[in-house]
Amino acid sequence: MAHAGASACRRALTRTRPGRNGWADLASAESVMCSTSAEGTLQQLPDGTQHIRREASPHTAVRRTHRFPVTNNPYDKWGGGVKNNYSSPRAYTSTTLADKFPKALVDDIYRSSFKNQTGVSLKYMMDFGSQPIHRQLMVSAQFLHKELPVRLAHRVAELENLPLGLSSKQQVRQVRDWYVESYDEMKSFPPIETVEDEQKFTHMIENVMNKHANVVPMIARGVLELKMELAQKNGSSVKNLEKTLGHDLPEISQFLDGFYMSRIGIRMLIGQHVALKNVDATQKDHIGLICTKMSPRDVVADAIEDARAICMRQYGDAPEVEVFGGENFTFAYVPGHLHQMLFELVKNSLRAVSDKYAESLDNPPPIRVVIAEGAEDVTIKISDEGGGIRRSGLARIWTYLYTTADSPLLDMDGDTAMVQGGPVVLAGYGYGLPLSRLYARYFGGDLQVISMDGYGTDAYLHLNRLGNVQEPLP
Repeated sequence: MAHAGASACRRALTRTRPGRNGWADLASAESVMCSTSAEGTLQQLPDGTQHIRREASPHTAVRRTHRFPVTNNPYDKWGGGVKNNYSSPRAYTSTTLADKFPKALVDDIYRSSFKNQTGVSLKYMMDFGSQPIHRQLMVSAQFLHKELPVRLAHRVAELENLPLGLSSKQQVRQVRDWYVESYDEMKSFPPIETVEDEQKFTHMIENVMNKHANVVPMIARGVLELKMELAQKNGSSVKNLEKTLGHDLPEISQFLDGFYMSRIGIRMLIGQHVALKNVDATQKDHIGLICTKMSPRDVVADAIEDARAICMRQYGDAPEVEVFGGENFTFAYVPGHLHQMLFELVKNSLRAVSDKYAESLDNPPPIRVVIAEGAEDVTIKISDEGGGIRRSGLARIWTYLYTTADSPLLDMDGDTAMVQGGPVVLAGYGYGLPLSRLYARYFGGDLQVISMDGYGTDAYLHLNRLGNVQEPLP
């Protein structure tokens, strides 16, 4: 739980789980829409906020709560006066939406942030996209036309109300503005009624996905600047602050978990629709981004090759990696997601072993990857003898504000983050493990790390092979 002093800045919107229904009822695109009513019971709370409680729509299983400062103007949470025209995308003299965007747009985002998000499962995506005829692509586009603005509005509301002044960081405001502009672009798109409309919409959302490609390093830089600022106020170095900041600011980690989980979902929905539209004949056994007969051993081999290449560049050498199991089975999953997770885990093990044996004349012990097929899960274990993690530091590996390597973000400015997405290095962002766990949990899996201080670390990556778990949307 957050410490008592954090309650003064607890203004971010509270989100809950998504709806039960899947992507679309093929009979009608309208059936995928969740309830849009924002009506509910308004209650005054002791901490000076208003509590809006309403029953969820038939598409959701839980209630949802929003908290805003008490005000006579429901849009004061976005800030003061309103301009009628967009300001320059590079001008950051204002910090609130109302200072930069038209009131009608801010008003619309506010309303959309109260709507329920609709989660989908891997199995539903596969069933829906198994025969991507024009009618299904139309239904998919119509669903995304209504769903994506809602998800973007939820994120804009959070980015506008972050604790400890994180919302005022230039990189965070830039990401917020990207989301606002993408929201406006989607809401301005006319109803999708023809094949030509669907083609134009697909092109637009593909551009949106490309525009948001550098969101992770941008937010990472903003968080790092906040960390440096707090370190200076406390009279301590950034490196010393890294050891405790993750525990002191749970609301930052909570926001980042929800924000990045939502980003994974948005990119998955867009990427799946675009892949169904632009079928690649060279990719066998694929339904959009999903490979119906994915070999985990093949993905493991690719991830090992990529991680060892970076380790070679960083250290001049790389430990060997041995793979056991997984030769004769396949299952349905997204290869890109699995590669992302395995790459991070193998990369961490390579770095740990390389650091431990940097001054040794002995050959470093190999890293072992074991693939096991279960009834519900496919589990991949990555084991190393890189010295392990101290028990006192084990909890911090899941925070976004902690890393045992020098951060490359210290050497990059905002323009570098926007244009290049940050340097490609072996370690230092402090984001690898938390993001990998989010990717695992997105389709109902998980990631666990068990370490023996003085010996090594085992990471267990659990993947849900049934595909029946909905997105855990914030």
